[in-house]
Amino acid sequence: FPAEIRAPAGTLPGVSSFQLHFADHDILTPGDAPNVLVAMNPAALKANMADVPRGAEIIVNTDEFTKRAMQKVGYAASPLEDGSLDGYSVHPVPLTTMTVEALKEFDLSRKEAERSKNMFALGLLSWMYNRPTEGTEKFLATKFAKKPQIAAANLAAFRAGWNFGETTEDFAVSYEVAPAAQTFPTGTYRNISGNLALSYGLVAASRQADLPLYLGSYPITPASDILHELSRHKNFGVRTFQAEDEIAGIGAALGAAFGGSLAVTTTSGPGVALKSETIGLAVSLELPLLVIDIQRGGPSTGLPTKTEQADLLQAMYGRNGEAPVPIVAPKTPADCFDAA
Repeated sequence: FPAEIRAPAGTLPGVSSFQLHFADHDILTPGDAPNVLVAMNPAALKANMADVPRGAEIIVNTDEFTKRAMQKVGYAASPLEDGSLDGYSVHPVPLTTMTVEALKEFDLSRKEAERSKNMFALGLLSWMYNRPTEGTEKFLATKFAKKPQIAAANLAAFRAGWNFGETTEDFAVSYEVAPAAQTFPTGTYRNISGNLALSYGLVAASRQADLPLYLGSYPITPASDILHELSRHKNFGVRTFQAEDEIAGIGAALGAAFGGSLAVTTTSGPGVALKSETIGLAVSLELPLLVIDIQRGGPSTGLPTKTEQADLLQAMYGRNGEAPVPIVAPKTPADCFDAA
């Protein structure tokens, strides 16, 4: 998630949510009609109800449906009792209480134990959809390897949720999603971001061109990942320079181009604005220079953490009239490798 200044918890603007979509076929859009909604509090229920189709399953954390919490989001009466959810399959579950009970043997405060309620819910959903649990358990053990007690508590909460699904009679139906019909060739796969693919593409280009790769950059979200990644690959003749500002970053890169390197500078919207003079200089000197613009919401001085294709006109026209530049725009994260 991008960094956010969040509204107070328990209010409608303060609701943050996470959506998971899985199927036995290729998923081309996450969609906006969940089959199951897990509402951790009244605000989460109210904020998401418009997206939930009639007949869908709603799992509600009843512990949070206090009078004050409901009043805060405008519920005059409990939606669990006033008939407003009659068209849905509602499962009232005291998630917080059951999680705390499952973790009573651990030396955790109540507040620390309550944090694991999302794992309880995940265990319950894993049971509902007959998902294998080994991957989740391995992930938790790895993520909290340096905090064995927290790892054990999360595992216990996850298993308690699964066991609850197995033993309660509230869930009459469980589902099974078949394995994908179109199976990928056996091998080792990785999840790749555009910035990582782009970094690898630059290294590959440098090797194929038999030119040393030089990155002159000033850290800026969301482009800093490229500086971080390329700094790890000195063994491929990559040189990275963290400059004191955007103008120095592109100036150093242009100097490297003059010296025969494959020269790159990375930035986002406000950095492109600052670099425009040196881009014009590179054009007039006819020196090859790669300017990578990892775009964010703009005018992006005010939106430093939201990605958006906001710099298109600036990339095309943000220079003097006699300084045209070609633009290469990747279409997918993996395409960033080929584009670079």
